[in-house]
Formats: sequence, C-alpha cells, structure tokens
Amino acid sequence: MSNAAFAVQPAVHALEIHPVAGRIGAEIRGVQLSGELDAVTVEAIQQALLQYKVIFFREQTQLDDQRQEAFAHLLGEPVAHPTVPVREGTRFLLELDGAEGQRASSWHTDVTFVEAYPKASILRSVVAPAFGGDTLWANTATAYEGLSVELRELADKLVAVHSNEYDYAGTRPDVSAEKLERYRKIFTSTVYETEHPVVRVHPVSGEKSLLLGHFVKRIKGYSQADSAHLFGLLQSHVIRQENIVRWRWKAGDVAIWDNRSTQHYAVDDYGTQNRIVRRVTLKGEVAVGVNGQVSQTVKGPDIDGV
Repeated sequence: MSNAAFAVQPAVHALEIHPVAGRIGAEIRGVQLSGELDAVTVEAIQQALLQYKVIFFREQTQLDDQRQEAFAHLLGEPVAHPTVPVREGTRFLLELDGAEGQRASSWHTDVTFVEAYPKASILRSVVAPAFGGDTLWANTATAYEGLSVELRELADKLVAVHSNEYDYAGTRPDVSAEKLERYRKIFTSTVYETEHPVVRVHPVSGEKSLLLGHFVKRIKGYSQADSAHLFGLLQSHVIRQENIVRWRWKAGDVAIWDNRSTQHYAVDDYGTQNRIVRRVTLKGEVAVGVNGQVSQTVKGPDIDGV
C-alpha cells in the first residue's frame, strides 16, 4: 500500500519538519506564527499541511486572539461557527472550555453539517492541564486506501446525512444538566442537515478520503440499523491505530489540520483540571465525491459563505 499520508509532492524543504507518527502529523520548529509571516514560509506551511494532514507548533506564546486571527488570514478565509457565538472581541474565534462541558470527546470532522464545511482549523492551547487532555487526529485518506477493493467500490457510491443535532461538545455525564442544556440549545439553535458523499476527493491533492465522523445521522437509502452497521464498519478503518497521531498539549501550542482529510478526538481524561483551547476555521469548498456527487444542504438556512 502506498503511503497516502505523505503523497503530496514535492516534499517540503523550507521548514524544519519532524514527523510525529508514520502516516499523519509533523511538528514544525523554528517558526514564530504571526500575521506578518513572509509568503515563502506561508506556502511552505500550506504544503506541509497537505503532506502531513496535521502540523504542530510548540509554545507559540506570542499569539493572542487577534494575532491568531491575523495568522489565519494568511492561510485562507476565516469563518465563524454557524451556530455558536464567537469569543467576545473577536470576529471568528471559538473558545472551548472544558469546565463548561465543551469537551469534543468523540471522533469528528469539524462542522460537516454544512455543505462547504471548513477546509482547515487552527487550534491554540490557552490553558493546558498538567496531565491528560491530549488530542488525537486520524488520517481519513489512508483509511480509505486501506479498504478492500470491494469496500472502496461500495463506499464510493454512498451518501451520508450529517446533522448538528448531535451535540458533541456538550456530551458530558459529570457536567450539570443545566450547563449541558444551555450549550445544546446554542449548538442546535439552527438545525442543519447536509448530504455528503462518503468518499470525498480532495480539491488540491486529489486524494480520496472517508467523510464520516459523529455528525453522520444516517446513510441515505439504508435503514437505521443498516446505516449504523455501514457507518461502524467504515469508521473503524478511520480510527485504526496506524492512522492516528496523538498530541500532548502545552500552553501556547498550535495545531493546524486539514479538515478535509482528517478526523479528531479530544481525550476527556483530565477530570476537573482546566483546559481551554481557541479555534479559528477557514472557509471550505463544497465536497465532491468520486463519481461527481456534490454535497447539498437539505435542512437549514441559506449557508452560502458559512
């Protein structure tokens, strides 16, 4: 099997890159992120992101909310979350505070309940727990590549309905019911349903990847039971250990991931410790499948530009 994780060529030479795992993830050293980075460095970061799917920068303590947003503008067009209000004083920044029950402890791709979901996310650690609270990313391109020919042929034809009715950031058994209900109401203040091809073709690299995660409500054309079986079968290939990288956070760390070819999972094992991260997402494209299927929203307001 060829290594789809590192298939984008040519390899990046302008940065000090240290791969973290075999199929996904690399740490980039010697770069201070800001809105004033030169064009050569920005392009090298973009190429590294395509190649490694998620890239990490340690101890970027010079960043604050405004500088994080300014840096995001260099990589694409920042967009706010469709339903959750941005952090006060910012235009696009979403804060996730573990103390408020906002713990994304389930495998997902960001905001797939809209048709042009974000192409990338830029996450900054503000408060990191002394232990626990790691984040995992999975390579959905190598997951697709690892399927048997017969499973790939089946997956190529499938369409899944994604919805934000699943409240990933509020699912916490040890957070008060009041906090959970408050966040659920915000997250689903507008309900979206979008049909996506289960296999997406990356608009830049051309790689095929599995577009799944916990926002999937059902597989179109199948019963709920059969949908669950199909989803579980394909999702199990995404989260195989070989396709995963794990990052141990320190305050000031930044992770950037290609949201079109990854899923991620924030491990909820840090108890009552504080954990705060802030995220900016970049505008994506409407997904296109292997056979030319195009994603479409079937429930929700006009989301052009979301």
